[in-house]
Amino acid sequence: MINENKNNNEKIFTRDFFLITGALLFSALVMYTLMSTITQHATTMGSTASLAGLVSGIYVFGGLCSRLYSGNALQRVGWKKITLTFMSIHVLACFLYFFVDNVYLLIIVRFIHGIGFGATINGIATIATSIMPKSRFSEAFGFYMIGTTIAIGIGPSFGGLIFDKLGSHACFAIACLFAFIPVILILLIDVNKYNKRFIPKPKVYKGIDKVLEKGAIGVSLFTALTALGFVSLLSFHRLYASQLHLESTFSWFFIIYSICLLITRPMAGRLQDRGGDKIVCIVGIISQTIGLLIIALIPSPVTIILCAILVSLGFGTFSSACTAIITRKSPSYRKTYAISTFMMFCDVTIGFGPAFLGCFASKATGYGQLYIVAAIITLLSLPICLYTLKDYKLSLNSSA
Repeated sequence: MINENKNNNEKIFTRDFFLITGALLFSALVMYTLMSTITQHATTMGSTASLAGLVSGIYVFGGLCSRLYSGNALQRVGWKKITLTFMSIHVLACFLYFFVDNVYLLIIVRFIHGIGFGATINGIATIATSIMPKSRFSEAFGFYMIGTTIAIGIGPSFGGLIFDKLGSHACFAIACLFAFIPVILILLIDVNKYNKRFIPKPKVYKGIDKVLEKGAIGVSLFTALTALGFVSLLSFHRLYASQLHLESTFSWFFIIYSICLLITRPMAGRLQDRGGDKIVCIVGIISQTIGLLIIALIPSPVTIILCAILVSLGFGTFSSACTAIITRKSPSYRKTYAISTFMMFCDVTIGFGPAFLGCFASKATGYGQLYIVAAIITLLSLPICLYTLKDYKLSLNSSA
């Protein structure tokens, strides 16, 4: 009993935890600060709407490509070396924006930038999961993911403000600063002392094992399906707001979403650590389904705010919970592959989801039915979730 209580009181908020969470925050800020302005910057170069969309989407595709490589490389070469290498690519890409004078070069730079970002986030997440106490792992992961919560909440608005007041080059300068800070933070962490705990087995992986962790595919799949609901809001909420003449209410959507996440993620993490993997996932799927349906069927200022709250309980909390599940359940020597697998599945949804959902909307029919489709797909993830987690029981030693 004494040992159990001691484990339950393991510290979350250590120096290294704050450093790695800061690295995640500033890396994510680069993505969300530029995401809100890069398509507008592309149109100032004379880009068509379709090319501007490619400028935005190619970033995610670059991240997907780097994740295919980074899971293996992190385990084989070393966490610190690979993470800093791709962080350098991330920083370099931010500087390259200053020298781009046409949309085709911009597409290339965005692809390079995505490569740097994807593997950087993989590396940061791998280091973070080794820093977190095992007995409070899900709770710690919830606090860690607050880095992305803050980035989602302030990044798009901050980027838009800088773009409107100072222009695109000021946005690129801010991105360079944000991208460089994580390099310093990683250098301040003694990564090797954590890396030594996860020495890979002397085995050469072949085929799919060189890229994916098979045990993480089920969780990654149903998480990716719920990600489609989040993407529907991220990509189309401004157009839907214009259709409904509710721009002022929708402008608060992601701020409310982020505030709710600051509360729900740590709470959900504590619930998971008490054996609640299934309940967190089930509540998340049902909440998001309801949130998407109410703004599709009965849109109003009240339902928009309610949707922000429900979706924060959905993919917002869900993504953190599921990352904790696959990391905890995977063998320690396959942890980098599990994280990479999870993020690749989400990348596919985030990168190609908007194009798929766009098929269900038009000027004639509006955007409401798009959210109905997103709600149905979210709900379809529930049976996959229940099947995947049917044998899941909390095991604090599974990743030790």
